[in-house]
Amino acid sequence: MSTALSILDLASIAPGQSARDSFGNSVALAQAAEGSGYRRVWYAEHHNMGSIASSATSVLIGYVAAHTDTIRLGSGGIMLPNHSPLVIAEQFGTLETLFPGRIDLGLGRAPGSDQKTMLALRRNPSSADSFPQDVLELQGYLTGRSRVPGVQAVPRAEGVVPLYILGSSLFGAQLAAQLGLPYAFASHFAPDALHQAVAVYRDSFRPSEQLAEPYVMAGVNVFAAHDTDDAVAQKTIAYRARARMMIKRGAADVRYTDEEIDAFLASPNGRQLASMTQYTAVGTPDEVRSYLDDFAASIEADELILTHQATQIEDRVRSVELTGAAMAAAAPERVVG
Repeated sequence: MSTALSILDLASIAPGQSARDSFGNSVALAQAAEGSGYRRVWYAEHHNMGSIASSATSVLIGYVAAHTDTIRLGSGGIMLPNHSPLVIAEQFGTLETLFPGRIDLGLGRAPGSDQKTMLALRRNPSSADSFPQDVLELQGYLTGRSRVPGVQAVPRAEGVVPLYILGSSLFGAQLAAQLGLPYAFASHFAPDALHQAVAVYRDSFRPSEQLAEPYVMAGVNVFAAHDTDDAVAQKTIAYRARARMMIKRGAADVRYTDEEIDAFLASPNGRQLASMTQYTAVGTPDEVRSYLDDFAASIEADELILTHQATQIEDRVRSVELTGAAMAAAAPERVVG
């Protein structure tokens, strides 16, 4: 593939299913990605969200790693201000020791939750301010060059645990550039600053021990199916469910019909919610490939992080496989020297 493909698995819990079902779905999705040429699968840290099962992110990574063979797995991301850098270094040192050469550590500074949950996590509202220092402390533990005298992360894996900075604003772009780390932009739900952030990252990049040149990753939502109408229907169902989840917070007993959801999404407030998924590829494999190629070219992306958003796991797996096959078939032939 000319542009690397990876997956952000939101580990969603579908209506009528359990968290255990979600974990089985995550294994099926990772196995499909492994067989379809994807580079990695990432999982995001979210808390107090009844439809997302990836709160214990490192545990889920280990579970999926035990059921796959070669694909890289990691966090997209760990919300570092929720944790001690030492604890995260220990967790990911353990994962890399168990699954050498397969573990990534993507880092973000958002709470991954609401204000009440942030307090339940014992997180100080100002903890995000120390994010740059926390990243450096964590990096020191992982590389065996601790910045805290007398403290080491055990176990520390023999192999490298590469760091990635995640963001949806210029802050993350500037930090990734300053530290010489790959930058992943959350354009699958926060599209507004994508082009500006990528430009800032590239213009400000400083080479590091981990990375000699800028490396840009960006999120895109995908619904791929054999038939365009089927893909559009999957998108409609999934985005209605997403809107319900977001507007029902604090009103769990309220039920909204499809017509009410559609009317809301067409309203001024709803259009703002709908615009969050601006970057969405939907249609047949060729239509999805064309969209992804154009999107990648617009920011000169090195890698695309795809969120296959269909509600049913069978449709998600099919979307993963169809997209992977379409992108691989269209990739230019590589000359072997």
